[in-house]
Amino acid sequence: MLDSLRRLWEVENLSPHGICLLWRPELIWTHIISDTVIALAYFSIPVALATFVSRRRDVVFGWVFWSFAVFITACGATHLMAIWTLYVPDYGLEAMVKILTAAASIGTAVALWYLMPRALSLPSPTQLRSANEELLARIAERDHALAALKEANAERQRTEALLRQSQKMEAVGQLTGGVAHDFNNLLNVVLINLDRVERSLPADSPLLAPLRDAMQGAERGAAVTHKLLAFARKHPLSPVRTDVNARIGSFAELLRGSIGAKIRLETDFAPGLAPLVIDPNQLENAILNLAVNARDAMPEGGTLTIRTRPLPEGGLAQGQTGVCVEVSDTGTGMPPEVEARAFEPFFTTKPLGQGTGLGLSQVFGFAQQSGGSAAIVPGSERGTTVRLCFPAEPRPAPAPDRAEAPGLGFAPGFAVAG
Repeated sequence: MLDSLRRLWEVENLSPHGICLLWRPELIWTHIISDTVIALAYFSIPVALATFVSRRRDVVFGWVFWSFAVFITACGATHLMAIWTLYVPDYGLEAMVKILTAAASIGTAVALWYLMPRALSLPSPTQLRSANEELLARIAERDHALAALKEANAERQRTEALLRQSQKMEAVGQLTGGVAHDFNNLLNVVLINLDRVERSLPADSPLLAPLRDAMQGAERGAAVTHKLLAFARKHPLSPVRTDVNARIGSFAELLRGSIGAKIRLETDFAPGLAPLVIDPNQLENAILNLAVNARDAMPEGGTLTIRTRPLPEGGLAQGQTGVCVEVSDTGTGMPPEVEARAFEPFFTTKPLGQGTGLGLSQVFGFAQQSGGSAAIVPGSERGTTVRLCFPAEPRPAPAPDRAEAPGLGFAPGFAVAG
């Protein structure tokens, strides 16, 4: 065994490979140049593989690349040995290099065949692209569902806010109605007795002046009670068949005198509107209240517009027809926190002594009692728009639970509540 190994390294009885080529320069240099280029290429490939694997540690089966690097390096060494044996008959060393190359090639081939099924199970670029597109589609679908859920949640919150506002206004209306009834009874007693005292006093009595001041204060209190009853929807109405366009058109001249010369009044009436069964005097009173509020919101002047429109489908109830009256101004508008409380009684943004805060609440109560609605139109670019909607055939309102007393003529609509 040792003798065989020793003989493997002997070179004395061997000739270099160049002798076989008769030392012809064109053959020698062709072998040298080609083997050198192949060896350099082989040695550069392991460097590239090593760089790739070291930087991409997430590559699957990375150890196979290192096996390839060893195999290709050994192949490059065989080509260098081919150049060496052209001049030196060191065929034993060349045989050892080839043995190492054979071992590396067998190991690499076995590893490749072992990994072949697992490599084939990996997704292809086309499959990855398809999976990515499907994932993007699912993400878009999820985003769309989230947006729809967010919109539905926002709509639910708006509906709950409207419900809470409606419940609050209903509770305030019930409380206001009860207080107004009791206060109405007290004022009626005061006015009756003041009237009796006035009749019993002589014409030159010094008590007549303070007595009349007291009656005037009581009458103002009765007017406030009248507005409170309108908000509480317990004020008696006298509905008649009314052409809204004609009624507002004839009322426009009175409005021009109430809003002043700096404000331009415009009307926009939709033709062919169905007549309403409504209290025309209370309708004019509601429009007058809205016009006065609009005038106060335009101290430097502006435009007041009164529009009539058919009731939008589903505006009050499914399949119900009617008319909407809109009063718009070009004033300062309302911030959201004021808009949310605009119809509450006694709520006002005016300075002390310049408003009772009952104008819009009276409008709200009249619209509700007439089977309609009153609302501030959201999203106005400038100013404020209040929309009153009335059905063509209103539902009969429940009769207020009160006892009528003989009217004394001290205030419009004044009556005793039970």
